[in-house]
This record gives sequence, structure tokens and C-alpha cells, in this order.
Amino acid sequence: MPSSPSFLQRLFGRTDAREGLRPLYHAVVAEGRQPHWYLEGDVADTLDGRFDMIVAILAQVLIRLEQLGAAQDSVWLTELFVDDMDGQLRQEGIGDVVVGKHVGRMMSALGGRISAYRDALTGEADFAVALRRNLYRGQAVGDDAVAHVEGALRTRWTRLGCLTRDALLAGDIG
Repeated sequence: MPSSPSFLQRLFGRTDAREGLRPLYHAVVAEGRQPHWYLEGDVADTLDGRFDMIVAILAQVLIRLEQLGAAQDSVWLTELFVDDMDGQLRQEGIGDVVVGKHVGRMMSALGGRISAYRDALTGEADFAVALRRNLYRGQAVGDDAVAHVEGALRTRWTRLGCLTRDALLAGDIG
């Protein structure tokens, strides 16, 4: 959920530093919502499936920011993700008492997937196996669907590798 600046922030002209990452975050979410992931890639078109697809793309972007030495940008992008997931959970009726636990599990999933996808993208692990475990959560999915997702993510990874920090922050994810 977007937060409005406090009175002191408005008075002294300070803005939320994360706002500069919003175009990039919106690009990640928009890419994760592309129909081909769910049609040709057979990703489940459910809340969990969409979460998993967005996380797969977000993980690639975070890894690229890490490569560019943009650690603070990575933190702010992750904070935008957390805020969005918090808001999504609340929209689904998850109450204050348990929303923190859900967000904690989501952050744990993000961390694990960053590691799994980093290993797969660098050739230290099999990408199809990582996708079957993390994106498809062990569900039976055809090889063609997995190959579609793997091919599209590898293409995105190649494109991300050509982008500068400024291009990323402007929302260009290849």
C-alpha cells in the first residue's frame, strides 16, 4: 500500500527513497502477469501461482542489482515487494494478527528462490529442476511448459545482463 509522506517529510521536502524503484517494481509485476506464463508455461493461474511467477522475475532483477553493486536499490525494491504483499494479504482478509507470519513465509520463499535461481542461472544447478520445485511446487507439469518458462526466463536473464542500473530503475527489464 502506498504510504503518504508525513507532515515533516512534506515540510522539509523529503520523499520516500523507494519511490525511485516503483517503475522497476511495476515492470516486474507486469511481466509476472503476462498470459504466456500461464498459458504456454502452465503456471497455475492462482494467487500462489502469480506470486511464484512474480518472485521468479523479481529474483532475477535482485540478482542483477546485486551484480551492479546496487545493494540499497535491492533493499528498497524488496521493501516495495513486502509492502505490496502485505496489502494483498489484507485485501484477501488476512488479519493483523497473522499477516506478519504470512509475509515472513513469503520473504523466506523469496530468499530461497533467489538462491535456487542464482545457482540455476550460473549453471550450478538444473534450471528445470529449480522451476519444478519452486515455481510449480512439485505439481506435474509437461516438459514443454517447463521449457517455455525456462527459455523465457533465460532470455530475460540475458537481457538483464545488458542493462545498466539507470535502465533498470526506469523500469526496463529487457
